[in-house]
Amino acid sequence: MNLTIAKDKILSGLQAVQNVVSTRTTLPILSNVLIRAEGDRLEFTATDLDVTVSCSVEAKVKQGGASTVPVKKLFGITRELGGTEIELSIDDKNICSVSAGPSFYKINGLAADEFPPLPTFKEEKKVTLPQATIRGMLKKTSFAMSSDESRYVLNGIFLSLKDHKLTMVATDGRRLALVEEEADVTDQSTGEFIIPAKTVAELNRLLQETGDVEIKFTENQAAFSLKDDKGGSVLIITKLIEGNYPNYRQVIPGEMKERVPFAREELLHALKRAEIMTSEKANSVKLAFGQNTLAITANSPEVGEARESLAINYKGKEFAVAFNPKYLIDPLSALPDDEVYLELIDELSPGVLKIKGPFLYVVMPMRLS
Repeated sequence: MNLTIAKDKILSGLQAVQNVVSTRTTLPILSNVLIRAEGDRLEFTATDLDVTVSCSVEAKVKQGGASTVPVKKLFGITRELGGTEIELSIDDKNICSVSAGPSFYKINGLAADEFPPLPTFKEEKKVTLPQATIRGMLKKTSFAMSSDESRYVLNGIFLSLKDHKLTMVATDGRRLALVEEEADVTDQSTGEFIIPAKTVAELNRLLQETGDVEIKFTENQAAFSLKDDKGGSVLIITKLIEGNYPNYRQVIPGEMKERVPFAREELLHALKRAEIMTSEKANSVKLAFGQNTLAITANSPEVGEARESLAINYKGKEFAVAFNPKYLIDPLSALPDDEVYLELIDELSPGVLKIKGPFLYVVMPMRLS
């Protein structure tokens, strides 16, 4: 293999894939990036056997071929090289030579056929959406994923493709975020699956504001193919979380008694200030609703107390409800809307946060002390 590539192109390709590489792997091949050169493209692929990321960039390929090289070493060298163009060649002993100007490096690699093969996906099990849409949906749900390893089906995001829409759900048992968007789902492409947290993190990192993403899936794997307007492409393949996701629809309360509109930023910052006065033992804030006013209070014996007062549009009866402030701050931070609505029944029932769009967030109350 022999090629010339712009420094920024090789860096963007390696940056896209190297995050999935584990530093503590017992298999040397998993520390390597698979490099494949053909036509005018150079493709990098890295995997930890659960998540695989592949990225294709432009290059002037003189001689095609494939090999693998330790990804952290190659990235470290190319990042520090001077100049704007890098020459890369790999011989039949899998020794990679990297040169730019007066600098020259040789890195020992491994044969391409040692690298785990990529799975294949059927064409009919697919749906295409704008990258910005998927990015927005993940932002509105991923904060509610569980990190409790004993409930592993909740350690990811549930995706449902049916009835001409894509639904994403995340829950940790104490709160639940749900968002829906219209999608061109055919009878063949209906399905449901759970993508793990590591894949969610990679998607959050790699999705762009332009271009499309094509989602394909099988019983135990899913692929997200990201294409931008400049001809670049990134492919993320993931194993799926096995198991049945809980019936999230039954958690969503039915008839609500009160619906209170809020300026999102104002409520967010009031809660952030009040949260400072909470502690691990006393980690709740009380929301007391009165005529056109909301009093937010936090009180912990070892820290002190907080009082915030907001003018709101509320005409109902006086009552109070307590929440963990983090569970309200997370969605308020993730939403782009200026106005949000908090729907409530009483101090013992879940609260529901909504916007003027297909999003809802259910949060369990805490005991009023």
